[in-house]
Amino acid sequence: MKYKDLFLDFDDTLYDTYGNAVIALRETFDEYHLERYFDNLQVFNDAYWEANIDLWSSYSRGAITRDYLIVERFRRPLSEGEGLEVTEALCLEMSDRFLEFCSSKPGVVAGAHELMDYLKGRGYRMHMTSNGFHEVQYKKLAACGLRDYFDTVILSEDAGVNKPSPLYFDYAFKVSGANKETTLMIGDNLQTDILGALNAGIDAMLFNRWNVDVKDSPQTPTFVVSHLKDIMNIL
Repeated sequence: MKYKDLFLDFDDTLYDTYGNAVIALRETFDEYHLERYFDNLQVFNDAYWEANIDLWSSYSRGAITRDYLIVERFRRPLSEGEGLEVTEALCLEMSDRFLEFCSSKPGVVAGAHELMDYLKGRGYRMHMTSNGFHEVQYKKLAACGLRDYFDTVILSEDAGVNKPSPLYFDYAFKVSGANKETTLMIGDNLQTDILGALNAGIDAMLFNRWNVDVKDSPQTPTFVVSHLKDIMNIL
């Protein structure tokens, strides 16, 4: 067995962050009666996701701070509402409530528990690697029942830098005790997970959940799978 340690991305690789967030957005929309300011939920959702994707990309590159992201991802969509006074206090309050809704959700990507059972049974050491916020990630881990599978939890806030920075992976090796030659990174994000790992000198498996075209990627993933169950045919 070539690999001994697995660096596993959490959000949208194992934990269904997108699916859970869609539910949490609806709950937030209803609790704050945003129907008074938006034609419908979909208008708000579209604005939120456009902002969120852009902001998380910037955050991963270190271009913006966590505090800026937390406020801005709600300021932008709320600013598209009619007659709503958008304040920083409102954005922070809504963000806290949204994260409470999100972190209580148990939803995982199809096959996540089966995969983790298989990998644990095969004797791999498994390390959760994430750019997610400290207090939220541990709640998610508890909610979905995946915490006990991981030997270590490696968060960017503890590392002081985000994936895909090589410094994040340096920190991950230090904390986990893993060796580059026998470590595989598994994740859904071509930039932060896959290119980050390859640039750090380790093999990387893309869980191509979003059907991205890898042909134009500056580096080719070591493996590409479309479903979590496919990983069991490789490992």
